[in-house]
Amino acid sequence: MTNISELRSAKTRQFTTFDPETKSKTKRIMPGAPASTLIESDKPGIISRLWLTFPGWFWRHWDVEAENDPSTLKKLIIRIYWDGELYPSVEAPVGDFFGIGHCEYRHFLSRYLGMSSGGFYCYFPMPYNKVRIELENLHDRIPIDVFFNANYEEYDVLPENSGRFHCLFQTSRLDGADPLPLLDIKGRGHYVGCCLSMQGQDLNYLSYLEAPEYIYIDTDDHENPTIVGTGLEDYFNGGWYFREGEFHGELHGVPLKDTLRSMISMYRFHERDAIIFDNNLRIAFVNPWEAKHLKPYWYASTAYWYQDHASALPCKLSEGGLMSMYRLRDTDHQSMP
Repeated sequence: MTNISELRSAKTRQFTTFDPETKSKTKRIMPGAPASTLIESDKPGIISRLWLTFPGWFWRHWDVEAENDPSTLKKLIIRIYWDGELYPSVEAPVGDFFGIGHCEYRHFLSRYLGMSSGGFYCYFPMPYNKVRIELENLHDRIPIDVFFNANYEEYDVLPENSGRFHCLFQTSRLDGADPLPLLDIKGRGHYVGCCLSMQGQDLNYLSYLEAPEYIYIDTDDHENPTIVGTGLEDYFNGGWYFREGEFHGELHGVPLKDTLRSMISMYRFHERDAIIFDNNLRIAFVNPWEAKHLKPYWYASTAYWYQDHASALPCKLSEGGLMSMYRLRDTDHQSMP
């Protein structure tokens, strides 16, 4: 962590959607339109805090006729490009990037990201020589008005060993015995954590939490993990399927747990226990139970890591797949009122 008393040679600045001429605070992201650039800079810097919010996922008391849909949390996509690259190093639905992949908002606070009483924040440091942040609205009807601020330090030359921040989003429906793939990347860097949302196909089912982490560091041998754990909730520092329910801590938490709906969202961040890799890293959660005792489930994950240079993500966000967890709520007996 940054030593708060350390003096640094940099200029403090902020990117914002506020327009001092028109006094407008927001940027409108239209449905079906090409991605909109929020900010762009070709000067070296480090983003120290990123914050945004937008209506559309909750009832608007100031515009009672406005259409609202919680799926906007899944359909507003954030992408971040470093150093003039054509591919994003961060690509995820906004709800998932900030911790919850169920098209539901929960107030929770952690050291690095959270949902803060209506806002969405991230304190992962993000160094760059150039930066471009864009949003795309995949909703078919609702325009999204985004409030956005990002504090940053501007440098002549970045501090040495400034890694580039990456975020990979993945989602799918899995059979109970299928490995849950979190990350499979090549390069040099360190993994700093993840957010994971899961939902069983059947009511009152959490046995997917039996799956421990299998971590393969700098090896192509997928039979012998470098690190293996004892259970999925154990990796997230809980126990007994998080028997005390929802909580949020600085480095780990469960902001959403609904046993009846078989739903859970978890996060864990690594500091001194970051997973360092020189050539490649593969992480999956694998359930040791026999397949006959397991049932299908959905998952959505965001994995966060730093590499020595901006790198293309190993897979692109799929519009067809990103809505799978919302469809589960929307189409069967588990749907919310």
